[in-house]
Order: sequence, then structure tokens, then C-alpha cells
Amino acid sequence: MLNIILLQAAGSPQGGGMSFILMIVAMIAIFYFFIIGPQQKKQKKINAFRESLKKGDKVMTAGGIYGRIREIKDTYILLEIDNNVTIKIDKNSIYQSMQDVTESGTGVANK
Repeated sequence: MLNIILLQAAGSPQGGGMSFILMIVAMIAIFYFFIIGPQQKKQKKINAFRESLKKGDKVMTAGGIYGRIREIKDTYILLEIDNNVTIKIDKNSIYQSMQDVTESGTGVANK
């Protein structure tokens, strides 16, 4: 489909092909700066947060489970959710620290 559009633009007798290509390039640049760039920045921030986790941190999982980190491995975390109740969860399912939750006003208060 893009080939058809480019061929039509190149075949115009008034030289409008170059302006059409510039418009397409401008649209791609706008798309990148407003959608792809901010998403990559957000993902880098989340990855940095996950790498900074340490034993004893209070966190919330993607499923809404609150707990304290008991042990950290390469791909998973042991999360203590109550006395003598520990669950094994994927490291990528940790989204917020309890400090972030209490500052934003969402979630429940700390134990």
C-alpha cells in the first residue's frame, strides 16, 4: 500500500512527490516523539525501579498483593504477605513500592 502511495506521489507532474515524502517523514517523527519515546522512558524507569529493589522493601504486585520482599533471585521474588506466608512471584509483576502507593493516596495503609 505504501508503494502505491509513493508511486502516485512520484508520478505527479507538479513535483509534489517530495513534499509528500517530507510530510510522511514528519508524521513518523511526530508519532515517535509523542508515543514511542515516552513509552521507552517509562519502561526504563520501571526497569530501574525493579533493579533497585532490595530485601525488606514493601511493594505491591500487578495483582494488587501487598507484601515485604523476603528474597530476590534473578527472575523471581519471594514476597512475605503475612506472618509465615510467603509467595513466589515473577520479578516483572512488581509495579510500585509501598512508599509510592502511600504518597499517591492509592492503596491501603502500611501494617
